[in-house]
Amino acid sequence: MNNCTERIYNGLVKENPTFVLMLGMCPTLAVTTSAINGVGMGLSTTVVLVLSNMLISMLRKIIPDSVRMPAFIVVVASFVTIVQFLLEGFVPSLYASLGIYIPLIVVNCIILGRAESYASKNPVLPSIFDGIGMGLGFTVGLAAIGIVREVIGTGAIFGRQLLPLADAAAGKGGYVPVTIFILPPGAFLVLAFLVALQNKVRSNAAKKGKKVPEATGCGEGCASCGNSACGGKVFPTGNEE
Repeated sequence: MNNCTERIYNGLVKENPTFVLMLGMCPTLAVTTSAINGVGMGLSTTVVLVLSNMLISMLRKIIPDSVRMPAFIVVVASFVTIVQFLLEGFVPSLYASLGIYIPLIVVNCIILGRAESYASKNPVLPSIFDGIGMGLGFTVGLAAIGIVREVIGTGAIFGRQLLPLADAAAGKGGYVPVTIFILPPGAFLVLAFLVALQNKVRSNAAKKGKKVPEATGCGEGCASCGNSACGGKVFPTGNEE
């Protein structure tokens, strides 16, 4: 598997930001009331990820270490502003639905995390594919949660009525939406269910002797990491002897 293909596989499966690394939970839980919102937020984040990874990788030998985080934020904020204007101009309904969560892409830990741990240490092409992989993984995660919530909560999918709704006044039977799934508690329920389902599938595959990819992202804090994805650094905790 070449490096570019590996970066896409990494973002989609091995280190999926939604279901494996559990990053970007604020937009994940807030905007996935419908599938189209999830896809819109995911693709917007993907565009910013790809462009910011590309530019940060190009400038990685120029940006001083002392100001790298402010520089990363300026780069990300510039691309987020462009994406925000494009959405407002060409997809105003989606722009209105996503609201404040579009400018909040600037502080999305997925984007800043990839800029710090990968794009600032690797060449341009792998960094672009890393952004594509992570962005598509985030989009798939949001879309999956949005589809489940929309189908159960409204009986529709991508705005199209999938299940005929009951009409008590007309004495017409049909599907009765479970409204809690399009409310905030529903986001937690669906996320928990999908993560549990993924873990069950991985566990069953491991029991059958199949190779199950292990996540290599940060999961235990920088002090105990030493992961090559973060540059192989182990940061001091102040308790060393």
